[in-house]
Amino acid sequence: MMRWALIGASTIAAQYMIRAMRAQPDGEVVRVVSGSAERGAAYAETHGIATSGTDLDTALADASVDAVYISTTNEKHFAQAMAAIDAGKHVLCEKPLAMTLADAAAMVRAAETAGVVFATNHHLRCSGSHRAVRDLIAQGRVGRVLSLRVHHAVYLPENLQGWRIKAAEAGGGVTPDITVHDADVTRFLLGEDPETVVGQIGETGLGQGVEDSAMSVWSMPSGAMVMSHESFTHPFAGSGVEVHGTEGSIFARGVMTQNPVGEIELVTAEGREAVPFDDHDLYVEGVRLFAEAVAGRGQPAATGWDGVKSLAVALAVREAALSGVRQTVDYGDAK
Repeated sequence: MMRWALIGASTIAAQYMIRAMRAQPDGEVVRVVSGSAERGAAYAETHGIATSGTDLDTALADASVDAVYISTTNEKHFAQAMAAIDAGKHVLCEKPLAMTLADAAAMVRAAETAGVVFATNHHLRCSGSHRAVRDLIAQGRVGRVLSLRVHHAVYLPENLQGWRIKAAEAGGGVTPDITVHDADVTRFLLGEDPETVVGQIGETGLGQGVEDSAMSVWSMPSGAMVMSHESFTHPFAGSGVEVHGTEGSIFARGVMTQNPVGEIELVTAEGREAVPFDDHDLYVEGVRLFAEAVAGRGQPAATGWDGVKSLAVALAVREAALSGVRQTVDYGDAK
């Protein structure tokens, strides 16, 4: 049995994660911790969670809790994760892991020392569409990869705006919110880490002291180039991934999403080919792999070190944009 405590009465937990946890054999959500007693109690009642409260230590002292899911604002992740690790709980943490690379790496190292599983909730690598694209690349269907384009410019729903568009101190901005995802997608698809980045960020209609749009270009060790575009202000742009190689191109449209939707087309000298993919629930799959890792079978879809590396890329993009100078991505001692 995997018994969860939610750290943060969040929208993502309500919409996706509670269902994913309960979809596992003997999966159970037993507690929720919120900064507001009233919000926590209402959230627990709505979602059928037995216990709510505001005190993290009380939740972590509960021997029935096996793992925590952290989905609070970004500046809280470090302290909450470290407390959970110290209490011997397994941790699934939302991205970005922390406000700084040093804090993110410290969380992962602490979990290794404590012998608990620590994972990053990078859901996109759990999707059937992204796995299908990765398989096409691995099978050599596009030949040598020359470039990859990630288009992840969307419109941030009003109920999610809040701190994301106005609170730099809470980790707001499109780079920590979406660029980290695109960095993880790129690493997952190509199997290599960006080396240098150039970038530009701006406020294009929603940002209030933080960037709501970003564009960047990354160099990869293989010589491939990556172009990445993130935004909170594009209601009709659509999303997708394109992979262009010496023998073909992949067009994955509408796949940068929390749901198993979109379409994939492979274009080669032989013509155009629709590529099927599995339409399983991304979050159910992510929680399944986390539970398997806790049971000693395999590892999470995205490890803690994957989260450190995606954060490193996002931080480099923001620094490159602010300084106007190409940045070498600093991964610290990430494995």
